[in-house]
Amino acid sequence: MSKSLRKAGGLVIYRKVFNEIQYLLLQASYENHHWTPPKGHLEENESDMDAAVRETEEEAGLKLQDLCVDHHFKKTLKYEPANKNFIKQVVYFLAYLTNPETPVKLSNEHQSYKWLSLQNAKEHAQYPEMQELLDECDKHLKL
Repeated sequence: MSKSLRKAGGLVIYRKVFNEIQYLLLQASYENHHWTPPKGHLEENESDMDAAVRETEEEAGLKLQDLCVDHHFKKTLKYEPANKNFIKQVVYFLAYLTNPETPVKLSNEHQSYKWLSLQNAKEHAQYPEMQELLDECDKHLKL
């Protein structure tokens, strides 16, 4: 039996504080309490970008007007969640939080959030695909 594909969109959000780039990671309220950028499943007829923006507002309280989306960065992660009968495909975009003081307001889907340097973000993000994504974002920002 072939596994179904579940599509999602997300934003890797960063801010600059004293010239240091910090990435926003949210800690899930469920299962293994993993850390990821805001992301979520596409709703009917929704684009990857629309889902990414909607989920960021729902999960972190950050609206599109708070962000500057970098349309030159797009990365697709595909993986098989453990003990699930589907393949997940998440398209991530990169977005800058224009005012670093903008508060994050978590939904009940997450229990915590942190703004982290690249190295700390990679330590929190336990999956190699997420660590690689963060490296690629950082490399893109330093071009």
